[in-house]
Amino acid sequence: MDVPIWAWVGVVALILAMLAVDLFVFHRDAHAVSMREAAITSAVWVALGLGFAVVVAMAWGGTAASEYLAGYLIEKSLSVDNLFVFALLLGYFAVPTEYQHRVLFWGVLGALIFRAVFIAAGAALLENLHWTIYAFGAFLLFTGVRMARHQNAEVHPERNPILRAMRRVVPLTSEYHGQRFFVRDGVTRYATPMLAVLVAVETTDVLFAVDSIPAIFAVTDEPFLVFTSNAFAILGLRALYFLLAGMMNRFVYLKIGLAAVLVFVGAKMLLTDVLHVPVWASLLAIGFVLATSVLASLRATRQKEEVPL
Repeated sequence: MDVPIWAWVGVVALILAMLAVDLFVFHRDAHAVSMREAAITSAVWVALGLGFAVVVAMAWGGTAASEYLAGYLIEKSLSVDNLFVFALLLGYFAVPTEYQHRVLFWGVLGALIFRAVFIAAGAALLENLHWTIYAFGAFLLFTGVRMARHQNAEVHPERNPILRAMRRVVPLTSEYHGQRFFVRDGVTRYATPMLAVLVAVETTDVLFAVDSIPAIFAVTDEPFLVFTSNAFAILGLRALYFLLAGMMNRFVYLKIGLAAVLVFVGAKMLLTDVLHVPVWASLLAIGFVLATSVLASLRATRQKEEVPL
């Protein structure tokens, strides 16, 4: 798959333009995101993500589009799991509802930058050291089993070494000052809790990327497809957070589904030299597992809600 430099430039420019419109037009003034706004925005981001698959198919063929869709589906599903942790972090720091979008916006921007670095490093390793594919596969197997055994998400920002180091270096106020990350009192510049939340979100997302990036390399080794599938899945993360904020406790079997996906792609990487799994088969298997876990979760929690007291 030959990807010209102008395609990379065009995609990055498109992403930055969409982020700029989102921040400076639709969320220029701080406000609580309504369910209706979140639903419309989520639909737009999903349409853009799926629409890009059409562009990939027209430019590089159906196989490349299937690889992109498989990566998009993996990242999107893992992002839903990330939302549980983000909700705990925002609750831990008591971030006002109207400021949560700003934190998540800059968190997404940072996530794109860090993931681009990870993708470049991963692609270089797989190209020059073939044995790293087995290391990635074993890691994903381990992560999947661990996820299945530890389903209850917990956050401990007070243990975050980067956040603790920041607090020692940068004076921190105890109160929020609107959406500002820094305030000045005389000659002293202080960080607000908004910066502490952002650091916690960014470092947490780096840990998530360690799982998701190798998982996407299991379905495609083309850096352009890995990056774009990651980017378009992550761009809708903020809207999806506000859309699902009130029903996250209903996805009780999602972690089991995600664990199964990680085990599947890990095994696929370990068997890459002895067994070839078509991309379309991987896409169907991942979609089936995730759909089953979501439907089972919604059915189980609905039955609990219907049980009379």
